[in-house]
Amino acid sequence: MNLSDLEPKAKEILQRYDHRRAATLPLLWLVQESFGHISPEAERWVGGLVGTTVSHVREVVSFYSMYRTAPAGRRELRVCMSLPCLLRGANDVLHEIEKRLSVRPGETTPDGELTLTEVECLCACEIAPMAQLDEQFVGPLDRGTLDSVLRGQTREPEPFLTTDGPILSTRFKNPEGTWFDAYVKDGGYASAKKALSMTPAAIIDEVGKANLRGLGGAGFPAARKWSFIPKDSPKPKYLVVNADEGEPGTFKDRYILERDPHALLEGMIVAAYTIGSHKAYVYIRGEYFRSAKRMGRAVEEAYAKGWLGKNIQGSGFDLDVVIHRGAGAYICGEETALLSSLEGGKGFPKLKPPFPAISGLFQCPTIVNNVETLACVPYILRHGAEKFAGIGTPRQGGTRLFCVSGHVNRPGVYEASVGVTLRELIEKHAQGVRGGRKLKAVIPGGISAKVLTAEEIDVRMDFDSLIAAGSMAGSGGVIVMDDTTCMVDALESATKFFAHESCGQCSPCREGTGWIHRIMRRVTDAKGKLQDLEDLLAIASDMEGKTICVFADAAAWPVQSYIAKFRAEFEEHIRTGKCARASEAVA
Repeated sequence: MNLSDLEPKAKEILQRYDHRRAATLPLLWLVQESFGHISPEAERWVGGLVGTTVSHVREVVSFYSMYRTAPAGRRELRVCMSLPCLLRGANDVLHEIEKRLSVRPGETTPDGELTLTEVECLCACEIAPMAQLDEQFVGPLDRGTLDSVLRGQTREPEPFLTTDGPILSTRFKNPEGTWFDAYVKDGGYASAKKALSMTPAAIIDEVGKANLRGLGGAGFPAARKWSFIPKDSPKPKYLVVNADEGEPGTFKDRYILERDPHALLEGMIVAAYTIGSHKAYVYIRGEYFRSAKRMGRAVEEAYAKGWLGKNIQGSGFDLDVVIHRGAGAYICGEETALLSSLEGGKGFPKLKPPFPAISGLFQCPTIVNNVETLACVPYILRHGAEKFAGIGTPRQGGTRLFCVSGHVNRPGVYEASVGVTLRELIEKHAQGVRGGRKLKAVIPGGISAKVLTAEEIDVRMDFDSLIAAGSMAGSGGVIVMDDTTCMVDALESATKFFAHESCGQCSPCREGTGWIHRIMRRVTDAKGKLQDLEDLLAIASDMEGKTICVFADAAAWPVQSYIAKFRAEFEEHIRTGKCARASEAVA
């Protein structure tokens, strides 16, 4: 096969985008999927197609972790080493794999069959410790399941997944997904039909009354965000769906994409009509192979049934949807970094203002919404704002898909009112701390959130309550740690993640995250000193509020909260070179 053989497919890809350079990532995926890696010749070819320099393409390839510039094994095993997996024994799993294959991460077996890769969070924490064999998630991994995985005989895991709704999970029952006919039979697209007969102002009013807030982490009121789109702008308006789910401890959006994709599409139709957008992009993280395929199938169904394309259902409204895959960069979950990536560049965040609603994708008015946020919209229009608002709290309506991982008896996805307490999620829904052990600490909103102690879990899980408690709701990822956990090791894991995922654009973040991780490694290697704690806090403080996006702040918060709430354990670790508390708990 030659690069010229890819030209028909490349032409098809280019036609999906309003600007040629935006096709950079999908063209690079086309090359890698065809040849196994991206050669210098392929970089020149892609640069010519999108009208940019080879150096720019080289920068893009080097920025994203999933692109390869050299041949690898016929298969790839990516082993997750983020905190939720470490809590369930990922270190032991990786060592066992290294022993059996006689290779280390980054190496390929002598027969050229398998490349072993150590990665940060794959967002399948409910089956931790886990890995990804080519395109399939596998886990929980132990010596028994590893035998099958290393032979290439993978099986579909069956984690706990709530299916009783009332809003988001009612169609999660079928692991193969809910498709068009079943979705319509269950009342699907009735809300889109209703919306197409309403004025945009009326839709914004209804969604505003529902108190729907952005469920990707920021918690900004969705209707208010939509209202920021300038009505008199002559430029095209874009809707962008943020499906770049990458926060450790979070795995909710993946289930919407795979099991109920039409709910997202219906919410997109309503949102696009409301803001006057005729082109929408769904940016899905590169590791979500199956999610992208299932969302693509739903898009094809919607086109075939007249819910996408020209003159939707005779309404006069047009909407096209493009599925766009990332390539491995946590920072692209930040909305302006996502737009930079979608435009065909490195995932660098942009200065605000201007905000995306004024100047976003291709410098045009753009709304970026999370998957879960948009999936709630059909329920609001079908059942009314009052019913949705009544399920939640006075300032936040509805439910959330809470992801619970770590040291619980039943990791999984739980739909509950945003007014549910953290204690209820752990003890009732996730069936308590594993093995009857004592609870030690909880991260309530993904790894960026400040940690809470066992005495602080009688807090509601809405945005405002968790802010008042000194943490944040974030992405709804609850990571539970029992009394066997060494908080020093837990923080080292978090700092490793942030050092790895910093985009490097801002020096306080680029230098600060690396510096913090090096200090933490020194502490965990029993070479630390008490002054290190003061240095860590000083560096974290100097990072906050000094960068283009909040990544540096998110990297600082765990450092500050872990040391503040477990300082005695950190000091003990430094003095003795080990975590005596964790050792005693295990004993």
